[in-house]
Amino acid sequence: MEPLWYVDADTLGLAHVLARARPDVTYPGDNGVRHKKSWRLPPCIISDPAMHDDEWIPAVSRAGMAIITRDKHIATRTAEKNEVIAASARMFAITTPGNLRTWDLLCVLIPQWERIERAAQDAGPYIYSVTRHTMSKIDLR
Repeated sequence: MEPLWYVDADTLGLAHVLARARPDVTYPGDNGVRHKKSWRLPPCIISDPAMHDDEWIPAVSRAGMAIITRDKHIATRTAEKNEVIAASARMFAITTPGNLRTWDLLCVLIPQWERIERAAQDAGPYIYSVTRHTMSKIDLR
């Protein structure tokens, strides 16, 4: 099995929960070992959680994975948007304000999951802003 979802280092707590719940999720430093042997994945192609965006975004995109991250200011971050464009990445950014714990991140992500999966079928580049009640494309220009 190959991973379909890459959860960024900004949300490792969320990544661990999702990897326990789904067989197609990976994160930086993931060794691929799962509680079910049939869910085993190859080690994540990103081994260092401190890797810079300009390195991991293209690598993850080339591997065919959609990205889940936490960045409440992604709409104003030109460098990250440019990396997404250059890599034709498919990114879903949790943009809810405040300091969110793992539970809070799950409460944002899970109600939007079906919409996220449908959107992830489209070719990149794009970034979706994801909150508990909305999911909208961010202007990449």
